[in-house]
Amino acid sequence: MREASDILVRHANSTRYEQVRTPARQQIRELPASALPEHAAKWAEAFAPRLRVLTDELAQLERNRDSIVDRLRGLVESSLATLRSAQRLSRLPEGLGEWSGQEFLRIRFEEPDQATLAERLGEVVDEATRAAVRKNSDLRRDGMSLLLRGVQAALEPKGVSVEILKPDAVLRAERVPVGQMGDVFSGGQLLTAAIALYCTMAALRSNDRGRDKHRHAGTLFLDNPIGRANATYLLELQRAVSDALGVQLLYTTGLFDTTALAEFPLVIRLRNDADLRAGLKYISVEEHLRPGLPQPGTQGETIHGEITATRMFRRHSSDDPAAPAGDA
Repeated sequence: MREASDILVRHANSTRYEQVRTPARQQIRELPASALPEHAAKWAEAFAPRLRVLTDELAQLERNRDSIVDRLRGLVESSLATLRSAQRLSRLPEGLGEWSGQEFLRIRFEEPDQATLAERLGEVVDEATRAAVRKNSDLRRDGMSLLLRGVQAALEPKGVSVEILKPDAVLRAERVPVGQMGDVFSGGQLLTAAIALYCTMAALRSNDRGRDKHRHAGTLFLDNPIGRANATYLLELQRAVSDALGVQLLYTTGLFDTTALAEFPLVIRLRNDADLRAGLKYISVEEHLRPGLPQPGTQGETIHGEITATRMFRRHSSDDPAAPAGDA
């Protein structure tokens, strides 16, 4: 009986229950050990209803935790599938030497089994829960942060390895870890790699939306990329990747590099005139092109603006079975 009384007192004095202010705990801590047995029956009867309530609440919390872990597991598995799709969609077209048919991105990781994954994600959820009750905790608990920690936990201990093809003049199939791109890539190579990565992500988004063969994955406007990447092989690589992944590239530049400009199928020349006194800017057509443009009429209402050039894309029925022939 003395041993049982000592166990009860130690249990009541545990630091886990410092926040518990019930009278029974105070009595257990303050009464002499010899007086504890006579109160045991009364305490057991008083605690029985509370025990049932706490047991039900703990069971509900465990079910909620299992539901959160299961939902997080589905999101993590979807994220890992996205990584695999990114590698698959980065496959390059033919006609690029050793790069032909190669995957621009190579993403490697080991997926855990279902039991291990559930255990690791449970630890992530528990850590987020503990951080919520700790003071001065800087652990973020928003959805994206929780998902990123879940993916990181799923790929432990090796993590994920990402390699990228290094653009060069002879297009050798040389791969470089993404962490070393800034050290071994030139400015033009970095820009080309960035464009290829963007095209891959755009194709991935288009693929997630269910578009056929990733066509029309978007348009990317580039602000004077020729200033950094004017080598012919870099421009060819950029256009080859964008064509394969369905991204339209629009280059803007003020450089008159005829060698670089010769690589583009369509060049529109504009001149920007600035009125420094009024702070206004105007776009005017080169004088030698003006005679070939339609002339505004001199009769009727004043024409404030008109379309002087158009370019039409005609979608063939073989490209889109749902589109009628001649749809433009």
